Amino acid sequence: MAVFSPPSHEGTPVTEPSSRIRRLAEEQRLCGATVAGGFIFLAGQVADDATLDAEGQTSDILAQIDALLADAGTDKRALLQVQIVLADIADAAAMNRAWDRWLDRAHKPARMTIQGKLVDPQWRVEITGIALAPG
Repeated sequence: MAVFSPPSHEGTPVTEPSSRIRRLAEEQRLCGATVAGGFIFLAGQVADDATLDAEGQTSDILAQIDALLADAGTDKRALLQVQIVLADIADAAAMNRAWDRWLDRAHKPARMTIQGKLVDPQWRVEITGIALAPG
């Protein structure tokens, strides 16, 4: 059985991991995105206006994603992977209408869409993803 031994850092200054992580749009329990290791990790984004239908909520969320990526110094063309959770899979067509208007067809990310129970029953859509950080 192999025993793990951490690498020796004698004579080499060790950088605190948190100093290499940039947090964007911090809230009480989470941040909207983290930038680390050459990537941007988006938290699950939900609509600011939960009274909108699935298409409206999706548009709202995609605008939030645009803003987070801009804060990180990039845009939707850097998205590598997106996960979409719908409270009701019957909303897929409505979500896709908003997605299709927003999507840069020359830079499509890998995408997954599933149905799942969301924390707030008014939320119809939640979107998260990973993008390549600039530089």
